Amino acid sequence: MENWLTKRAQLSPDRLAVQYQETKLTFAQMKEKVQRIATQLAQLAQNEERIAVITSNQLQGYLMILAVQQLGKTVVLINRRLSAREINFQLQDAGVQVVVQDDDFALTLSVDQQVSFTEVLAIPVTTLIEPVAEFDLDAVTSIMYTSGTTGNPKGVMQTFGNHFYSAVGSALNLGIMADDVWLAVVPIFHISGLSIMMRSLIYGMGVRLFEKFDVHAINHALLNGEVTTISVVPMMLTQLLAELPANTRYHKNFRTMLLGGGPTDLTTLQRAKAAGIEVVQSYGMTETASQVIALDAANAQRKLGSAGKPLFPVSIRVAHQDDQQHGRIQIKSPTLAVGYLNQPEKYANTFEDGWFDTGDMGWLDDEGFLFIDGREGDMISSGGENVFPDEIESIYAKLDEIKQIAVVGVPDKKWGAVPVAFVTFKDGQTLSRQALRDFGRDMLAHYKVPAHFYKATDFPRTASGKVQRHKLRDLLANASEIE
Repeated sequence: MENWLTKRAQLSPDRLAVQYQETKLTFAQMKEKVQRIATQLAQLAQNEERIAVITSNQLQGYLMILAVQQLGKTVVLINRRLSAREINFQLQDAGVQVVVQDDDFALTLSVDQQVSFTEVLAIPVTTLIEPVAEFDLDAVTSIMYTSGTTGNPKGVMQTFGNHFYSAVGSALNLGIMADDVWLAVVPIFHISGLSIMMRSLIYGMGVRLFEKFDVHAINHALLNGEVTTISVVPMMLTQLLAELPANTRYHKNFRTMLLGGGPTDLTTLQRAKAAGIEVVQSYGMTETASQVIALDAANAQRKLGSAGKPLFPVSIRVAHQDDQQHGRIQIKSPTLAVGYLNQPEKYANTFEDGWFDTGDMGWLDDEGFLFIDGREGDMISSGGENVFPDEIESIYAKLDEIKQIAVVGVPDKKWGAVPVAFVTFKDGQTLSRQALRDFGRDMLAHYKVPAHFYKATDFPRTASGKVQRHKLRDLLANASEIE
């Protein structure tokens, strides 16, 4: 397939490609800048197969990622929030010796060359290189490491074909309009952000890039009709709605809020509808190159708690079902990554009869809507009963006083393990331990009610905004119990 950036600059040279703060670039202008950066990068890493990019959501980092692609090299995307130890593990695993990084990144890493964006842009250019003519759909273009909720993260190898079919599935689900602009505040080093970049090239769609989740600034853009689509996690959706003045509706140009990282509750959906927001809930992972299952707004309230139905290129089944028809969620999709870097056997072991096992447990209703119980690794076996934190959290999220709750299993001499909860309350509100337990016993089987409730101010999260449950356990020693 012809080089996506080259092709897009030919097809839509004057269309908006990206806006960052006050800087706007058309596709023709972006191609010109990316070609120059690629020429500069080539002088740093001529003989390197892979280049690592460490960046926040800023324009220079956006262009650096595209420039690596133009060289026919693989970009290794690094979460800049990690420690030096964690990053060095990933760099060593990927065999990377050249790192280009945003100017604010301060850690010293164990590589041959660690170069800031400013230093890259200062490299003299005499003759521009020719970008690769074609993107081989089977070629690995990006490697990003899984969040690593347990153990060391795995390097997920994503091909051009993975990104292409992900974009096709998303387009068939959400539709494409000529004036679409997608607001990207989710990290571009994560699949949720990188997939927006790839869709931009394939669709000819503009991207409005935000470095940080600034609630006021993002609401301003949504209210003024500057964007048509935004990707968010539940925490972002809640905060955007909370900051929105009463009886205010977003601009008519704004079409869709794509929600990932977990389902939302009925109250939030109703508030979103009142504000004119079409919330499309979605399910995906790094290995699937973004969303593979989605719940459209028309069914959101009727199928509350569901992840939705598989997108057009995707097949799904629930294997190894118990007597309640709950089992392991498995998929087939052209968006599936080609492997884990240096761990082919580990990736092969995630497949069963050609189906990729997501590691999530769930069930399908009579209409084919998927409901997710939670990750197998999160499951708590308490007295022989299987308890899923997601279920407990979704029930307690109905309480108006609770801002967020996260549940984790801890060892227990009598039951083997029991659930405990970390709770943050909304400003000026609180509930007693007894009130929390009473509510749980009214809504859940007794063994699902958390044995203890702890106060929390924030939760450890992955780059995609998901709570890292294993790190919550580390907080128990110093946690204060709700009385």
